[in-house]
Amino acid sequence: MIILDNVTKFYRVRNFRHYVLREVTYQFKSGISIGILGKNGAGKSTLLRMLGGIEHPNIGKIHITGSVSWPVALTAGFLPTLSARDNIKFVCRIYGKTGLEAKRIIDYVREFADIGEHFDVPMRSYSSGMKGRVNFGLSMAFDFDYYLVDEVIGVGDPSFKKKSSDAFNEKRTNSTMIMVSHNVETLRDTCDIGIYLHDGKIDVYEDLEEAIKIYQSQC
Repeated sequence: MIILDNVTKFYRVRNFRHYVLREVTYQFKSGISIGILGKNGAGKSTLLRMLGGIEHPNIGKIHITGSVSWPVALTAGFLPTLSARDNIKFVCRIYGKTGLEAKRIIDYVREFADIGEHFDVPMRSYSSGMKGRVNFGLSMAFDFDYYLVDEVIGVGDPSFKKKSSDAFNEKRTNSTMIMVSHNVETLRDTCDIGIYLHDGKIDVYEDLEEAIKIYQSQC
């Protein structure tokens, strides 16, 4: 599980603090997928980065039991001077994947992304769509207890979107999704409950439709 323990997160903006979270305590239980809603600038993506360990609270702690993905989105922190293959090797080393397991992951992403010879050229030459294909494929090549999903679960033409959706739905059978999206239909298809993030606090709704209604009324 993931527990926010009296978590406060803020950024210093000129002479004041902009709060993303203010003294928030909450438990993300396994097996219950959550949709995170909020206005632009409310801090939804920041919250995902904190859950993924990319950013840290100013005050409080985040306790994690189990494995958590990096945020699955259109873009990722790839090194632009490296090819997709070499970026994937680098990620494999970080996650302790070596030998045949690393080869399996590389082969999986190469087939899944389907970008041909570009797989072995520097990623600085990639379009955003190509980066999205590699990022999504890499995310699906790993098994995580929690998947952090930021706005998108598929990119590209209809056939690739279907392949992405099928892979994502397969992961959902054994993993918990924590998803940020402005697309309420995507949330309805994926999530069980909803969180509305605003003014440094989170309101939890066991009925996802209620969370969507509140979100839509505020936008």
